[in-house]
Amino acid sequence: MMNLNQTVVTEFLLLGFSASPERQVLLFVALLAIYLVTVVGNLLIILVTLVDPALHTSMYFFLSNLSALEVGYISVTVPKMLVSLISGDKHISFAGCAMQMAFFLCFGSTESSFLATMAYDRYVAICNPLCYTMIMNKKVCVLLAATSWTIGIPAQVVQTGLVFTLPFCSSREINHFFCDPAPLLLLACADTSMNETLTYIMVTFFGMVPFALILLSYIRIITTILMMPSAEGKRKTFSTCSSHLIVVALFYGSGILLYLRPRASEFPDGSKLLSLFYTVLPAMLNPFIYSLRNRDIQKGLKKNMWNKMVPC
Repeated sequence: MMNLNQTVVTEFLLLGFSASPERQVLLFVALLAIYLVTVVGNLLIILVTLVDPALHTSMYFFLSNLSALEVGYISVTVPKMLVSLISGDKHISFAGCAMQMAFFLCFGSTESSFLATMAYDRYVAICNPLCYTMIMNKKVCVLLAATSWTIGIPAQVVQTGLVFTLPFCSSREINHFFCDPAPLLLLACADTSMNETLTYIMVTFFGMVPFALILLSYIRIITTILMMPSAEGKRKTFSTCSSHLIVVALFYGSGILLYLRPRASEFPDGSKLLSLFYTVLPAMLNPFIYSLRNRDIQKGLKKNMWNKMVPC
């Protein structure tokens, strides 16, 4: 039965983190620094992969797409947080909240798909090197990238629509720093069991299925590497996968803890911090992981960026 206390909602209030004004200033400075580092770092990866012909391969094509995705992913939540922290205005419109949720869910699905696609690329390169350029040709790479960008859009738009067509009670306070489905469902005046079931289905299909494909790819990759005769060959081959493995561990490790936890009646600050880690840190660390552990990226940055800024 529908609750009689339901009301027409035109805006919500994002409570964010419960912190003193001094700590909110520190949080603003930290988030601003993280955002700038993330955007600049990922844009540098995109730029160097575009201008350096040596990086015009499928591996770096997917990496540049992942970097573009990370810029969009962090821009969905962090700018609104920064405005709220500096101005004190925590309001977000009904339509703005729906848009934020839709983009957040779509970008999450896209990142899972790209990580699986990059694992497949490494599988073909290591397990079938003689046919690598034929299998991972330009047409196939563009098709895989386009699929990764779009595969989650219809389902996540439907999920968002089902959340925002629910009747909401008089409370407009979302106990979170962005419009995530879980805290929004707590404000509904109707049965949300279907929405919760759909959330787990989405997490399974767009999260765990790509994760399973990544695991299968790396089982084959590791098996192939172990069969190599020389230790140096094993080391060099595994080094081409290490950056991707670290990114996968960051993304899925935090995501599994965030979305497969038991449902709570409240959204405590501990869960908010985990959400912040999931939405911010992987995007910030990706450029460092790939640039510090990848000699091709290091050479490209030095040749195309550093040498032009500091001529001999």
